Amino acid sequence: MQEPRRLTPDDLDERRIIYPESRNRDLVNRFRHLRTKLLELSGGNNFTLVVSGAKEGAGASFMALNLAAAFAFDQSKTALIIDCNLRHPTLHSQLDLAAEAGLTDFLEDSDYDIGKIIYPTGIPRLRLVPAGSRRENAAEFFTSFRMKQFLLAIRRRYPDRFIVLDTAPISDSPDARILGDLCDYSMLVVPHGQITAAAVDNAAQAFDPEKFVGAVING
Repeated sequence: MQEPRRLTPDDLDERRIIYPESRNRDLVNRFRHLRTKLLELSGGNNFTLVVSGAKEGAGASFMALNLAAAFAFDQSKTALIIDCNLRHPTLHSQLDLAAEAGLTDFLEDSDYDIGKIIYPTGIPRLRLVPAGSRRENAAEFFTSFRMKQFLLAIRRRYPDRFIVLDTAPISDSPDARILGDLCDYSMLVVPHGQITAAAVDNAAQAFDPEKFVGAVING
């Protein structure tokens, strides 16, 4: 996988993205531990994972991006992160990418080339599918047959690729639940000290219990 540009350690530190040589060993090790747990659950096979916050500002995008980066540490693996937060997409900005097209553009056009929406991130072995043109009717995109085809296609295209979907908060929209039905696993991000145990429980119950891998506290 060629990288037309490469983010420097200073770039990554500024963006709060982990990398193997990062001085923040505690943060790196936390994501490595999380990656290991998920690999144990999947039997080492690639998978699709939905990451959603229990509320707005929970840090789901931070968790999703760094978890994808952790999978990309392994030189025999690749990772793809998909920005499925169509209302408030942030990943292209965080990675300083000028994305001309993205997920919604592909889903709207049956002749669209899937390769045109997969962007290098500046991080080795990590790719991004940005949200694309912003739309309010996200649920209609995600319940479409083309969305199912898209997830199958990107998984089959690279059998060594781990796919992470960053979604809108589960408390604000049905998007994460809908996407969770299409993916292998779902994860909830809980902001430390900002939400009650009852609210966390309610958020977790929105996911299929057979696919729900648990909640991660961020903060």
